[in-house]
Amino acid sequence: MQPSGDRTYYFISDLHIGGDEQLQNVEFEDELLAFLRDLEQTDEDAELVVNGDAFGLWEFTELEGLEKLDALVDRYPRLFEQLRKTGQRIPITFIPGNHDYELACYPEYVDRLAEYNVVLEQEVVITREVGGRRLWIEHGQQRDANNRSPDFGNPHANPPGYFVNRHITSRAGKISGRGKFNWLKDIQSVTPMTQIPDWMISNYFYREMSPFLRYASLPFLLLFNVSVLYLLVVLLDVSGLWPTPQRVVNAVLAQFGIVGALIDAVLFVNLVVIAILVLISIPLFFFVRDTRKTLRRFGLIEGTDPEEMRDVYVEGAREVFAAHAEVACFIYGHTHRPSVTEVDGRVVVNTGTWLKRLTRKSAVFGLLPWVFYPSYCLNYVRIFESEGSVAVEYHRVEKSTPPELTLLERLLTRAPRSGASIPERTLVGPQPNRRSADREETLSTRPSADERSA
Repeated sequence: MQPSGDRTYYFISDLHIGGDEQLQNVEFEDELLAFLRDLEQTDEDAELVVNGDAFGLWEFTELEGLEKLDALVDRYPRLFEQLRKTGQRIPITFIPGNHDYELACYPEYVDRLAEYNVVLEQEVVITREVGGRRLWIEHGQQRDANNRSPDFGNPHANPPGYFVNRHITSRAGKISGRGKFNWLKDIQSVTPMTQIPDWMISNYFYREMSPFLRYASLPFLLLFNVSVLYLLVVLLDVSGLWPTPQRVVNAVLAQFGIVGALIDAVLFVNLVVIAILVLISIPLFFFVRDTRKTLRRFGLIEGTDPEEMRDVYVEGAREVFAAHAEVACFIYGHTHRPSVTEVDGRVVVNTGTWLKRLTRKSAVFGLLPWVFYPSYCLNYVRIFESEGSVAVEYHRVEKSTPPELTLLERLLTRAPRSGASIPERTLVGPQPNRRSADREETLSTRPSADERSA
């Protein structure tokens, strides 16, 4: 049982509530309200910290300043009323992220959010004390070259990510409703952003393309890989090295009559396409390589790989741990990838996102666009003192997977496996005293439910 007077902290981030037109659809609102109601009823001495991107202020392009918060209050009255109620029971603290960076720029936001019992701390980093140790809390945008604010607190000093959202994300929200499946509104769920072209091609092919064109092209795409092997057979025959495979193929196709003739025609067309692609790919290779060098030089694609991004924060945590021995946990969000990781005897926590997640899967056969599987991973982190140690608990809020995939997408792919499990509970031992400074801090992890049942 938690000792009296030692506070319990709850963390969530990256809700991205708000934006133009279709972006205002909050698919997890009921779950978020239930979470806040639970905190309203708790008997703990607790605090809720939303460590960045509570709102999508960048995604408003037709409103300015506090008008954006007024629009949020009008659109989500249940949410703000529940914030007011929960905030009467426990402190609720927001810090700015990149998508709601304006919260850091205007003192008026402090007063307006206070009306709903939300304390806005206009800081890059805040800390909290638990079990004689400290929690280092940030959103993480200042460690991302594309979203780092060059002069934090200056409303006119915006990073490249701001302009991407103004011209791409917001535009997607405005036109998403015109599509057959209203899918463009999920653009914020595509991570890393370098997958957006694949995602758009996928949705065009499986949703927006004329059914006649889609199913007319399907045989050619399904047989494309076979055509590559067939090309090898043809080359062996033409060169005279081994004509037997070509004869066998011709004999087999002849057995199927008109269907065999159609397959042969499809293979021939694909051979022509492959030949053209080979010719194009040679100059295209040098063009793409040079373009990527240019984009890297301007810092536009730096750190977009999820593992590269994770390394940035792990290294940042190491620096904080080295400079501040009292820090037990380094907590951040921003990348939308929840995790609890042991680093140097301490813990690095990524608070994830409540947005829909999209997992890219290739088709099991042929040359077809990727399929993006939707899912939810709503989560929160609870941190408190436990018998002299700092306990870090990871919790999931269940939400069923939306049935958004078309029949063709389900037939052509296999559902992705669940990612690596996150430990339910991690303990960070007490800070070493001077006499035992050379002794490493202890850290123990209780296996997750999945691991225990394995």
